[in-house]
Amino acid sequence: MTTDTTLQARHAHLRDIITAYGPALVAWSGGIDSSLVAYVTHQVHGAHMLAVTSGSASLKRADLDLTRALASDWGMPHRLVITDEVSLPAYRANPVNRCFYCKTSLYTLLRGIADAEGYPAIHNGTNVDDLGDHRPGLVAAENHQIRSPLVEAGFTKADVRALAHLLGLANADKPQAACLSSRFPYGTAISETLLARVERAEAVLAEAGLTQFRVRHHDDVARLEVLPEEMPLLLARREAIDGAIRDAGYRFVALDLGGFRSGSLNTVLTERRIPTLQVWEPQDMSQ
Repeated sequence: MTTDTTLQARHAHLRDIITAYGPALVAWSGGIDSSLVAYVTHQVHGAHMLAVTSGSASLKRADLDLTRALASDWGMPHRLVITDEVSLPAYRANPVNRCFYCKTSLYTLLRGIADAEGYPAIHNGTNVDDLGDHRPGLVAAENHQIRSPLVEAGFTKADVRALAHLLGLANADKPQAACLSSRFPYGTAISETLLARVERAEAVLAEAGLTQFRVRHHDDVARLEVLPEEMPLLLARREAIDGAIRDAGYRFVALDLGGFRSGSLNTVLTERRIPTLQVWEPQDMSQ
């Protein structure tokens, strides 16, 4: 069991790492990992830091609003930018390394801000648990010399939440989140219209009181992944949820009996029965 004393020691270690890098930009999505990094960076550097959020179509508007509210509450410098990943053919085609293009767009923009405004470091919210997952965005981070203070301090996801609770961060219990593009099977083309459809469908589930879920997009089918313990809540409101998600633009609404599984669409990367999927090369970024 992690004690408050242990968490305070880990907090001090994280502060030391962030201090050593000097004034920094933080890539901030509103999720708890990048929120903790942004919060501690602000603790250390005060006004000599900047949290940057991309408000592109792949980020939920609710998460965008959350960053604005938290930045105001914390008195933290915050800037909204719009990255261009959704306009890139390599990204819209949704290859297995789609995240490489998203993060390359973000980190290229952040590197430009950092160089122009004198920030020696750029931080992200990657934690130790992320290192074993399919994360093409980590390649983009390495290409742009992005720092991961949580990894350097040895923080797991559980450590992040525990310290966030200790520090009183309002979003300490925020459910796992990923960009809206993660709802599309690899090879399914992505567009602003479809991203908005998924976002609207997921808003239906949030309004129904569900806490952790995904709406996976399969053409005209919305496949709902929810926590097994919340399936009775969904079924109790079945007709209303079905109608509202159909209104969002889907013809069929299906409940996945396997329940919520973070990164469930990555299973195609290891199943031999799935044909080899295309991986775009970095030079396609310019097309």
